[in-house]
Amino acid sequence: MASSARPNMGIRPSDDPSPTTEVVPFTDYEQGHHGHYFVKKTFHKPTYCHHCTDMLWGLIGQGYICEVCNFVVHDRCLKTVVSPCSTNAIHVLKNPVPHCWTEPGHLKRKFCNVCRKRIEDSCAVRCEVCEYSVHVECHDFSVANCKECATYPTSRNLPSVTQFHHWREGNLPGNSKCHFCKKTCWSAECLSGIRCEWCNLMAHATCYRNLPVECNFGCMASIMLPPSCVSIPRTDVPLETIMGVQTRRRETFSPARSVSEEFSSSGDVKNKEYDDYSSPREKDREEELIRVYDGNSSMKRSAYRTISISQKAMKEQVIGAALRAFHIHDDPNNYYLIDVYDPNEKELGDFLPVQSLTRREGKRPAIFLRYRPPEPEKGSLKVYPGNLGVTETYVTVSVTADSSVEEIMVQALEKLGLDSTNLNKFRLNEVSLDRGSVHERIMDNQECPWELLRNIARESIRQMSLTRFYLQQKDESPGITVALFIGNLPPNLSQRQYEKILIDMLGKPYRFKQIGPIYYEYGSLIVSYDNADIAVKAFYMLRECSFDDKNLLVLLLPNITPEMIPPGIRPLLVFVNVKSGGCQGLELLSSFRKLLNPYQVYDLENGGPLPGLYVFRRVKDYKILVCGGDGTVGWTLQCLDNVGQDSECSSPPCAILPLGTGNDLARVLRWGPGYTGGEEPLTLLKDVIDAEEIRLDRWTVVFHSDEKTDDKPGIVTNSSGSTSEDNTAIFVMNNYFGIGIDADLCLDFHNAREENPNKFNSRLHNKGVYFKMGLRKMVGRKLWRDFNKEVRLEVDGKIVDLPPVEGIIILNILSWGSGANPWGPEREDQFLKPNHYDGMLEVVGVTGVVHMGQIQSGLRNGIRIAQGGHLRIRLNSEMPVQVDGEPWIQSTGEVVVLRSALKATMLKKAKSKIKRRNTEPSMLLSGTEPGASASILVSQTAGPF
Repeated sequence: MASSARPNMGIRPSDDPSPTTEVVPFTDYEQGHHGHYFVKKTFHKPTYCHHCTDMLWGLIGQGYICEVCNFVVHDRCLKTVVSPCSTNAIHVLKNPVPHCWTEPGHLKRKFCNVCRKRIEDSCAVRCEVCEYSVHVECHDFSVANCKECATYPTSRNLPSVTQFHHWREGNLPGNSKCHFCKKTCWSAECLSGIRCEWCNLMAHATCYRNLPVECNFGCMASIMLPPSCVSIPRTDVPLETIMGVQTRRRETFSPARSVSEEFSSSGDVKNKEYDDYSSPREKDREEELIRVYDGNSSMKRSAYRTISISQKAMKEQVIGAALRAFHIHDDPNNYYLIDVYDPNEKELGDFLPVQSLTRREGKRPAIFLRYRPPEPEKGSLKVYPGNLGVTETYVTVSVTADSSVEEIMVQALEKLGLDSTNLNKFRLNEVSLDRGSVHERIMDNQECPWELLRNIARESIRQMSLTRFYLQQKDESPGITVALFIGNLPPNLSQRQYEKILIDMLGKPYRFKQIGPIYYEYGSLIVSYDNADIAVKAFYMLRECSFDDKNLLVLLLPNITPEMIPPGIRPLLVFVNVKSGGCQGLELLSSFRKLLNPYQVYDLENGGPLPGLYVFRRVKDYKILVCGGDGTVGWTLQCLDNVGQDSECSSPPCAILPLGTGNDLARVLRWGPGYTGGEEPLTLLKDVIDAEEIRLDRWTVVFHSDEKTDDKPGIVTNSSGSTSEDNTAIFVMNNYFGIGIDADLCLDFHNAREENPNKFNSRLHNKGVYFKMGLRKMVGRKLWRDFNKEVRLEVDGKIVDLPPVEGIIILNILSWGSGANPWGPEREDQFLKPNHYDGMLEVVGVTGVVHMGQIQSGLRNGIRIAQGGHLRIRLNSEMPVQVDGEPWIQSTGEVVVLRSALKATMLKKAKSKIKRRNTEPSMLLSGTEPGASASILVSQTAGPF
């Protein structure tokens, strides 16, 4: 019998539930109904209906409550309940998708999606991708119904793709309105209302069926990476590992652990000594507490659940209570009970089975719950169509103990109306749903699934209920590869050396099909496999390897098919530096994964920007959002320079979410002085959509040293540049370049942060350290009093005499030192009005630390010295320098600053009512290039203003 359902739905509607004041037996609920076990209840405190959110009024028997999931409902709402019970929720899913669990913590203003109770001081976990939250003790019964983020099948084309809503119940934002009836649909008192986790559409449980089934991604449509264009191999690699969540935290839950390992009455592990002794008061009661083991496996681990049952209960009632304790929705007639302490393992009789249990001193009575189908040698299996493109949720096939996989596939294909003559195109997978995770195994054609299922039932009834079989079409499409990103290798080796390192680690059986691209400068590379199973084995092998005492960083990368991206869609590639801004980076990472496709959001702690840029290499047009400081933006632009020539989109526009300390480039582009957490992530994404594209000039800074830097003690070289054998180092500058007192102060801060990096985790602390260092410089010896004699400046071929200053700052943008403008406001002089796309640099001088403080406080401006497009600087002594905030001591030699051939397209936030210091005039995107040669403009007065 086939049953149809809407794909990708977290909630399935009920058509005709049967209300009753007693526990509802299984036979009253067919597939597709909610499966609650309602009982009449008198509530002694204000209680709200989970269906309509109204309060239950009355003195006694105000409403009904589900004995399993605590769903509370009015009498009048009983017939219209659509939310499935946790015993039945897993069975109405067509395509289970594993959750990406965070580590346990305390969640505010949330309700558990399993027991529906408030999560307050209890420890809980939540999914990193969707809004699914559960108590730790409810984690065993979590449903693997996360949103499906990679749905590309090789047989589809773009016109046939339809995206459906993915509904999630409860935990709606305050003041949420139903999209259909326009009334309030959220509640602060219970788990109620539903929301699509793609388009953020909200509705009442009874209203959502009136909405269109297709999802258009809402206001995020223009930057959403459609799931239909993303593919990831179907493997047993946990989603946390694929997304990089486990690389920055310890593994909280073992994926190989059995679902019945930690069962108890509260979900916690029960010790042998704990709760073994009954109180005299309990012995006198009519009800008795009984331990229930769901199989041999739980007995070996002493993991059980406890039920409270009347001593006069009949066998069917005890079986029903035991099934509900394990959240199993099945016919009680298929089960029987055995006394744990009976050496003969005799089945309990129908009459007063509780009173006939063996009782040991100091021990509670205990029973085994065993599975026995009506006909032991034959039965029926539910076969779910995986990627076959049919509407049926599953089909039921008749099997015997000798039925092979081939015979079952033939029956299933015929019932699905598909051709069963060529079985080589299909395979049957055994899928185990465990604690919100999904484990899959390809079955051999000669295996007997019915016998396998019976063996599982002997070990764990719960595990049997979570095991299902999927009929899949084999992926025989050519060109499908699985890519692994491998980092933490030595930089600047040859391709042959990298190949030898990896082959020595893997061995020839797991040799990769292709190596490359190789990011020599970063010691990172990509290897590709044409077999997913071999790729996964290599993945796990490399994760356990190290080189030069450094563990390898290994990531399993998704694949994007750009032809499946609809016209006009520019997906947003998000990079988040979790080390910036304290805990703000982690919070934003989680928020963006929920609002967007998580495969377009990358944690820079896991390999930097390179993995994300490789995944997007074939996307013809996309945007980038960099969440971090100016250093993070420069890092991303530098990686873009390295991969741009191999990418379809060589210069995607970049927006900035400022998480750093200075955030000067973000200020110029109107993204503000720093993210404080007060603005909603959804609003930030809308700003990115509305932002305008502009061009940012970039500059090449070439250092020619007179001597080898290795011979100079105390000299620090910048790792972001490239150095040649002729003592030449090349850097790319985006913001500014400082020499003298400015760079000296920056170097002191850099050294202090390198010594104690954990202390520098907030903007306030960082600015405080800067202030203290500035005070020390003020009272200390003037090291750069003869700066104008030690430095010679040449601008566009003409020598410029330096005034008596202690340092110079060369500006590409009119923001420096956390928002100050050393160049000053526009006025009538010989200099042109500057901006960051005019092909010219501005040179200003500072007379000391006091002058720098006055500039940052807005009391004074810097000394305007020159403006030009080509600078040549001669250093006659060792001197501190800094490029975009990265400082070191530079030996004597020559510095050349010239316009770089590398281009950067940035996104400038649209004008809004934000209050900030005016550091840059507005500009619209221009299609014309400014003049390549700028005439020299040198100040004649060279005095401070």
